[in-house]
Amino acid sequence: MKTAIVHDWLTGMRGGEKCLEQLCGLFPDATVFTLLHVKGSVSPQIERMPIRTSIIQQLPFASTKYRAYLPVMPAAVERFRLSDYDLVLSSSHCVAKGAIASPAACHICYCYTPMRYVWDLTEDYLTAPGVPHLVRPLVSLMFNYLRMWDQLSATRVDYFLAISEHVARRIRRYYGREAEVIYPPVETAAFSRKPERGEYFLIVSALVPYKRIDLAVLAFNALNLPLKVIGLGPEQRRLRALARRNVEFLGWVTQDDLAEYYARCRALVFPGEEDFGIVPLEAQAAGKPVIALGRGGVVETVIPINRQEGLPITRRSGEEAAPTGLFFYEKSPQAIQDAVKGFEKVEASFDPYRIRANASRFDVSVFRERMLKAVHSRLEGWWQ
Repeated sequence: MKTAIVHDWLTGMRGGEKCLEQLCGLFPDATVFTLLHVKGSVSPQIERMPIRTSIIQQLPFASTKYRAYLPVMPAAVERFRLSDYDLVLSSSHCVAKGAIASPAACHICYCYTPMRYVWDLTEDYLTAPGVPHLVRPLVSLMFNYLRMWDQLSATRVDYFLAISEHVARRIRRYYGREAEVIYPPVETAAFSRKPERGEYFLIVSALVPYKRIDLAVLAFNALNLPLKVIGLGPEQRRLRALARRNVEFLGWVTQDDLAEYYARCRALVFPGEEDFGIVPLEAQAAGKPVIALGRGGVVETVIPINRQEGLPITRRSGEEAAPTGLFFYEKSPQAIQDAVKGFEKVEASFDPYRIRANASRFDVSVFRERMLKAVHSRLEGWWQ
């Protein structure tokens, strides 16, 4: 059986690439198709695969300004030659699911999100710094086109798999399709060092507008508590200018160093709405609590404490569970400040070993078993 894996772009090891890495391990004979590949930017497991790129690979400044080519990405992904493949696995948060498979092939999409640029976060991108006012009407028209293409290309997928219940609901809303939920993999063993007494608060994130790192920076400016920020992105210069001396930007770090930063932090701060969020689970694997915006996928992975009474709330099953974090519910610096102050009052309530036990439910081994089972069951139904 010839297998193609279609992924949006390979420019770094973020959450989607960590999922792709496991797919490559499960299907080692597959060929990877991607719009753009910056060599050496992803893990050795992915780099060893046969990788085919699109015309975007040849365009000027593509390795750093690839998002500027969003209008031509649908056409680029449709040009991949997949007619010889029996199974197409698209690993998609943008256009990968729009690849055109053979009519006889089975196309399974592992969907990280319906294209966030054109659905939930349109206003965030239109009003982001760097988008001139005169250009915004044209960008809005482009988003309208991409929204129509996104819905049309969803019909090319035979089966959807979603990274969270949150994303499954969005797939149902925008595409009118059902999706089985398979949570992304977390390498819990890589972060399971002996927890140390916390010294600072930590953010681990790409520095892009929708992550709302700016809200956390403003909150910690006011709190005057130490905050370390790990990550790179186009917002870096603006955020550095915004921050006071208690906020430190560390850029990119190795996984070993990242594990050390998790082990020594007081808590992870997670100010944006994510479709799933691997970072909060990495922090929990290190035994550290999470202070997060209580929206999106994080409500499926973090067990919040009742801030009013200092008692753990219960799981949906009704069984009491140890708390692993604390939520705030407004996107504002003040809400984050209040959450951090609330956390300081109940910090002793968090048990690092019970926090770690919650993360183990999302381990790599669980992902691999569930993904193989899902693919095999759909292939059996497809060829019967």
